[in-house]
Amino acid sequence: MERQKNRFGVPLVLLAGVLWGTVGPAQLLAGAAAGPAALGGARILVGGLVLAAVVLATDAGSFRLLTGRAWPAVLAASAATATFQAAFMTSVATTGAAVATALTFGVAPVATGICERAATGTRLTRRWVAGTGCAVIGCVLVVAPAEGVRVDLGGAALGVLAGACFGVYTVSAKRLIQHGVPMPAAVAVTLLVGGAVLAPWTLAALPALTTPRGLALVVWLGPVTAAAAYWFFVTGLRRVSAATAGTLSLVEPLVAAALAVLLLGERLSAPVTAGAVLLLGGLVVVSWPRVRNGADTSSIRNEVVGRCESNSHVA
Repeated sequence: MERQKNRFGVPLVLLAGVLWGTVGPAQLLAGAAAGPAALGGARILVGGLVLAAVVLATDAGSFRLLTGRAWPAVLAASAATATFQAAFMTSVATTGAAVATALTFGVAPVATGICERAATGTRLTRRWVAGTGCAVIGCVLVVAPAEGVRVDLGGAALGVLAGACFGVYTVSAKRLIQHGVPMPAAVAVTLLVGGAVLAPWTLAALPALTTPRGLALVVWLGPVTAAAAYWFFVTGLRRVSAATAGTLSLVEPLVAAALAVLLLGERLSAPVTAGAVLLLGGLVVVSWPRVRNGADTSSIRNEVVGRCESNSHVA
């Protein structure tokens, strides 16, 4: 039964990561005149409207389950979502899709561990510290200047901020799941509230957003990389562990980097490439599930021995 659950959960989380990995390259490829904050606001506002419509059509009563107990985590997730959009898309615009994505999702596991420690008192393991060290060294290499490759320090800092926001969102979503909150409804509200925060920038950029390029970009970013991707992610997250979901999210920076190199002509220098590898390696170290040992191993060994003895008696 557990294997069957994982079989359905893994592709959903993986698909969400692939869709999220297209956000930065799509932003640069479209070349829309709207600013990063306006694009981020349009993305989550349209995505929230689409997801809310789907939830209303399929399970309207789930919105009533968002009680007062859930709202602190919903508001924290909303604030993190709004800040993430503006910070990440500005980082992409100033320092490139590949570097911005590597920075953001290299910092994300560090931020998630710190936020989880502060919110729930969860103990940070040695493996987490090792993975964090890899991520920090990777960040230093990514922002180091190299011949022919320019990394904007302000954009890099915004990438780090986006990674921190991802950590806040992840811990907030985890608390909502633990409280039994219907996540599609919670995600729809989170996107709508976050979009409302960025609404001034979005409304000011309506002329640019309503051009053919702007509309095409919003149609991809909103319904696909926000509504559909979040739906896939929260559905898959119920069927796989958080550690497995974290490992699968490695596909996001990999997709962004591949698209940036193949479609946008971005170049990665040796130090930046090494830094990106260390960032991804740190994420693997932090996310990889632990091998069970001790009591679990003993129980398995005792069961095997018992079966062998039983078979010998039968023979």
